[in-house]
Amino acid sequence: MEEKVFKTADTEESYRRTQTEEFVENLTDFVLQQQLYRAAIKEMRTKLEILDEAFQVRYDHNPIHHIEYRLKSPKSIFGKLRKKGLPITTESIWDNLTDVAGVRVICNYIDDVYRVAELLLKQDDITLVRVRNYIDYPKENGYRSLHLIVSVPIFLAEKTEHVNVEVQIRTIAMDFWASLEHQLKYKAQDDVSQELRKRLKNCADSIAALDIEMQSIHKELQNARSKPDENDVLPDPEGIGETKTASGT
Repeated sequence: MEEKVFKTADTEESYRRTQTEEFVENLTDFVLQQQLYRAAIKEMRTKLEILDEAFQVRYDHNPIHHIEYRLKSPKSIFGKLRKKGLPITTESIWDNLTDVAGVRVICNYIDDVYRVAELLLKQDDITLVRVRNYIDYPKENGYRSLHLIVSVPIFLAEKTEHVNVEVQIRTIAMDFWASLEHQLKYKAQDDVSQELRKRLKNCADSIAALDIEMQSIHKELQNARSKPDENDVLPDPEGIGETKTASGT
């Protein structure tokens, strides 16, 4: 009897040791994966900052107002995997989540949003994975932004890893609405009446019209300057989307 208990205890200890070793190994893999995502964010920020500086030198205009970034927390990552019914492993994170690394680019005008996207996607080492244009096709609640999932190479000592980064590009006005809308809903714990949702949507539409009007004023002021050299004229953005008029056409 004593021998049997001893063996059981030994087996349990061995199991716990194995579980601990697996946890440490998985934790190490997770930390290394997080390091890759952080490197991808740094790479993307550097690319965007260089684009903005080069654009300012050539056209005397900064398309980017400022840049924000974030790395999803472990709690948020695991919660999203559980919600999708997926295993909590580094492989599952890599294969199923595209927004672990995120960069938000805040631009001055709508045209700047498309310019930045176009210039970024022209770079040889950037691969477009997915695009969602919520500017031309806003969400039902009025949310507007251009979302890109891009793959960026991260060069390590032994190999190169291609890491997905979510890039959200929006104007100052779009960001103003999105930030306050998120804050209001968070404080209300999503208990928002239909009437308040309608008012928030109306605010989004008003802000969108203001965005278009501010861009129109900017263009008129630019055209009113003394005739510039043709190389200094801001190029029209191409390829990602079109700026809508106030009527939405």
